Amino acid sequence: MTTTEIRTARSVCPLDCPDTCSLHVNIENGRIVSVDGNPDHPATQGAICNKVRHIPERVYHPDRVLYPLRRVGPKGTHSFERISWEEAYEEIVSRMQRTIREHGAEAILPYSFYGNMGILSAEGMDRRFFHRLGSSQLDRTICSVAGSTGYRYTMGGSYGTDPEDTVHSKFVLIWGCNLVSTNMHQVMYLTEARKRGATIVHIDVHRNRTSTWADEFIPIVPGTDTALAMGLMHVIIKEGLTDEAFLGERTVGYEDLVAKAEEYPPVVVAGITGIPAEQIVDLARRYAAGAPSFIRIGNGLQHHDNGGMAIRAIACLPALIGSWNVRGGGAIKGNGGYSAFNAERVERPDLLPDPSVRTINMNRLGEALTEADPAVRMIFVYNCNPAIVAPDLNRVRQGFMRDDLFTIAHDLFLTDTCLYADLVLPATSHFENLDLYASYWHLYVQLHEPIIETMGECKSNFTLFKELGLRMGFEPEAFDITEERMIREALDNPANPSLEGITYERLQEHGFLKVKPAGPAAMKDGLPTPSGRIELYSEEMAQAGLPPVPEYYPIREENGLPFLFVPGPNHSFLNSTFANQPRMKKLEKQPLLDMNGADAAARGLADGDAVRVWNERGEIRITLKVADNVLPGVLVCQGLWWESGNEGVNAANLLTSQRLSDMGGGATFFSTRVDVEKA
Repeated sequence: MTTTEIRTARSVCPLDCPDTCSLHVNIENGRIVSVDGNPDHPATQGAICNKVRHIPERVYHPDRVLYPLRRVGPKGTHSFERISWEEAYEEIVSRMQRTIREHGAEAILPYSFYGNMGILSAEGMDRRFFHRLGSSQLDRTICSVAGSTGYRYTMGGSYGTDPEDTVHSKFVLIWGCNLVSTNMHQVMYLTEARKRGATIVHIDVHRNRTSTWADEFIPIVPGTDTALAMGLMHVIIKEGLTDEAFLGERTVGYEDLVAKAEEYPPVVVAGITGIPAEQIVDLARRYAAGAPSFIRIGNGLQHHDNGGMAIRAIACLPALIGSWNVRGGGAIKGNGGYSAFNAERVERPDLLPDPSVRTINMNRLGEALTEADPAVRMIFVYNCNPAIVAPDLNRVRQGFMRDDLFTIAHDLFLTDTCLYADLVLPATSHFENLDLYASYWHLYVQLHEPIIETMGECKSNFTLFKELGLRMGFEPEAFDITEERMIREALDNPANPSLEGITYERLQEHGFLKVKPAGPAAMKDGLPTPSGRIELYSEEMAQAGLPPVPEYYPIREENGLPFLFVPGPNHSFLNSTFANQPRMKKLEKQPLLDMNGADAAARGLADGDAVRVWNERGEIRITLKVADNVLPGVLVCQGLWWESGNEGVNAANLLTSQRLSDMGGGATFFSTRVDVEKA
């Protein structure tokens, strides 16, 4: 007689998503059978997205890589043979040693991002290993750095409103963010706020699920968000809607901002943004009178040439009306500052033999693999799928095809990047790992303990780089340690008083703990800006050669092509994660290109046509969707679809540029100009 044992285990969602959900996982005889939200977690509230509800299909996917693999066919094909870990380690170590001996450690490049958001998985032993190795360092700037930098110039760091307080908001701007698809628990809080009388306005370049859910939708020309923010300021100042007491006590540079805002009357802003002047005036008045008014600042608008300034400008708005003073007011760009761990102790930059070693911006991977001097001879890819997610993919793939480049990929699947890998190493799912998680939106730190046995011969990032470090002969005191010790090192951060009282033992007992606010919620104690106040004028920006007061400047794509192309996220994938799961692909059906009806008519195009979209970097073929979801002159496609396993699908990033944003070296995915014609 077979005995069935079912237990419920506590877990955490590892995905690069602001919600960082607390999970309840049902396990039957050692195998995950279902996943649900933890009803006791104040942010998760028992609800999770469809992607994570079906994450067991990802864990037990028949294509899961379970053993080390070595290339046996040409690059550009998934041709591998199974090898042992001993063989894999021997080849990696010998190649690293030879590369360092012949070309220097700079010829080795790590390439990773946040496919798993655990501290140990994304920025733990891996960072320590590549510091000690002395390799080229990677500037991980593909996602939010432009906006984070712009927001920091205004507010001092990633500090915003506690999301739990947004149930008290009365007027809400969701700006450049498809919350329904990318931050569902903020939707839950704001749904409660609406029941209490709040009005919700969505500003975006594309009518999407959030537009339908919101009370109003305001379409905006891509890359003009700074102009709209300045136009709102112009009206608020002109009509005397500011909070003079707050401005006097908590800000610097108000007079300079007044002078600059004078240059942005609504009629001028209307010509830039495509938003009627009277609508700009009405929006400004309602925002100023919201009491409290709240802005959820999204990721999308920062992926422009001027993305840092856009966030910088929007971050000034709450100060004008004093909304930080009212519960439920203010803004959220990110809240990662509250839970900042001790990166110095975890990542050990002190181990770097040469602190002046070069740093390569991850958005310029194509340039690095084809033009860098000294050349990159070895690249180690993990937590990322650059052959789909990196910009200017033709350059990236050209670099990966080099015969003298040795590529290692550590992943759960044979991704498009693995087409170019010489070694593929099997990665654990997060369910198999001990790790520490923090959200960049809510204020809870969570501990994840392994809930299933390690599958096949998979290894976590922590174990992989620990074992490589020891095989390279690196110091045992830095590498021969446990996951628990590294988590304790991360939590021990006297520089961040918000972590006070959060210990490994308490996390083991409770699973999650809330950090203590130390940003705008405690603004009377000062902000971590140079002045200790909200900086409407930033001397730091002036010294960096940037406009010290917000001002609009257009995007820089100058190829003369007629359409702005915005490749945004879809509902059922997260970047390229889940894009190989049959259920999620079935839900998304196929890649589509949204085009305004007037543009389609002018081009003789009809809904359902196969079209060719092109610029000087490449071309894609895609099916046209004709609808009034976008403004004239704008094209939007959604989702980072894999090309592997999807015949006829082209990656959107074949068209995007390696140009960097105005601040922080961020990506400019959405500042892309293209032309389109019937295929």
